[in-house]
Amino acid sequence: MQTDLNKQNNFHYDDSADLLLVNGRIYTVDEHFTVVSQMAVRDGKIVYTGNNFKSKAKETIDLQGKCVYPGFIDGHCHFVYFGETLVRYINLKGCSSFNEVIERLQQHNNNDSNWIIGQGWDQNLWTSENGSQPFPDNKMLNQLFPDKFILLSRVDGHAVLVNDNILNLINMNKESGNPKGILLDNDADIAKAAIAPLTDGQLKTALLKAESVCFDNGLSSITDAGLDKHTILTIKKLQDEGIMKIKVNAMANPDSTFDFFINQGKLETDRLKVQSVKLYTDGALGSRGAKLLQPYTDSPETEGFIVKDDSFYRQICRKAIDSGFQVCTHAIGDGGVRHTLDIYSEFLSENNDLRWRIEHSQIVDSTDFQRYGKLNIIPSIQATHCIDDMSWAGKYIGTQRIRNAYPYRRLLSENNWLVNGTDFPWSNMNPVITFYSSVARQDIDGNPKEGFQPHDALTREQALRSITIWAAKGQFEENVKGSLETGKCADFVILSEDLMTAPLSQIPNTEMLSLYINGEKIR
Repeated sequence: MQTDLNKQNNFHYDDSADLLLVNGRIYTVDEHFTVVSQMAVRDGKIVYTGNNFKSKAKETIDLQGKCVYPGFIDGHCHFVYFGETLVRYINLKGCSSFNEVIERLQQHNNNDSNWIIGQGWDQNLWTSENGSQPFPDNKMLNQLFPDKFILLSRVDGHAVLVNDNILNLINMNKESGNPKGILLDNDADIAKAAIAPLTDGQLKTALLKAESVCFDNGLSSITDAGLDKHTILTIKKLQDEGIMKIKVNAMANPDSTFDFFINQGKLETDRLKVQSVKLYTDGALGSRGAKLLQPYTDSPETEGFIVKDDSFYRQICRKAIDSGFQVCTHAIGDGGVRHTLDIYSEFLSENNDLRWRIEHSQIVDSTDFQRYGKLNIIPSIQATHCIDDMSWAGKYIGTQRIRNAYPYRRLLSENNWLVNGTDFPWSNMNPVITFYSSVARQDIDGNPKEGFQPHDALTREQALRSITIWAAKGQFEENVKGSLETGKCADFVILSEDLMTAPLSQIPNTEMLSLYINGEKIR
């Protein structure tokens, strides 16, 4: 079988390889989940996997029992925005109170800039006497920074806290219904649009900084969930020049960017793919913008909202069907998921292979699971969200709905595969933590002991597939990457632990030892 595969890819035992890995435990993640001890690479492609390589190699690496996996793929993230946060945002993650937010702003305040931009605050980490975590208001911002424009993005990116200067700048003053300076989703986007775009130099710096951190975490490929034309073409330019090495699947924003790529046609190189469009149905659970079928348990005055008119979704879906583009729609609440399923059902037939996706699929009504399988709709999950949210999500949606939240195994059972990612920078980008969260459904300290709703945990094999071959399949690239098989790109990572056999408690401490992309050592 292996000999036949090698012959099909024009490899003969008397040919030389550029690189040979030996004495390892190499998880090919092929159809049979084959594990081998050797792998050979030539011209950036895998030319042999097995246990009895009989030819020469320019370089041989003795793995000494270490484990090799396909290069990890983040199936849903915000790569470019992450880079932007590294360039000009103040990090507010982990703040235990709003006072700590203020302290960080004061420490990093640049007197040469009129703007203070921060990202990552989460009111669910703050405590109060009555146990609730209300949104902050902008009173202290107005008092302490009277001459600044301040925008502070919540950890989910769907809510922002702005000062009065920004409310006035965007003609959304307190009299118009924003007495505290909290803006959600559509209004938040209006405020963010007031920030000057990155210069080309800043964008290049942001891309390379984000890429470097991804490499440190063993990521060879990422899917950015929503980019504009200029950013996509900048990525292509840097890749063409050999400056950027990471592989990018870019979802187009549903504006002139989408129209540009419809007219030009799908873009596909060996490192960049544009063949999908990103939509938003609702907001986020933590800011109570996720659309629920019934009101929030702790805030019965709201049930969240759908962010666009139905005509908008139908127009984009029609364009996608006519042009052969994939549709990827953010939906978190059970109402948002149902709305997306309803819209998709107007365009999809049974047994299609269009692979339209629902990003997050975080809360699903029990009657809607089967609709994923019926129309081959692919759930794109972020297993770390389960861990991030488990301490407060039940309070938001109640004991009944929480049972249908973060239902990864049930979603997987509909089509027998799903896509896994992180949504970084909103959550930890480390794919090993994604693997751990999928299987253990515990935080890195091992809590809760039995796991959060463990009946919806993935197996280790399923978890590994979800961040390799299935993530590649989610972007129609399962024939070129995502597994270590002859003829595919030599994207692979060497880790310090065996994810398949190590005690779960040890997995979060796994170290990335080496990363290769197209046979080139990156780390």
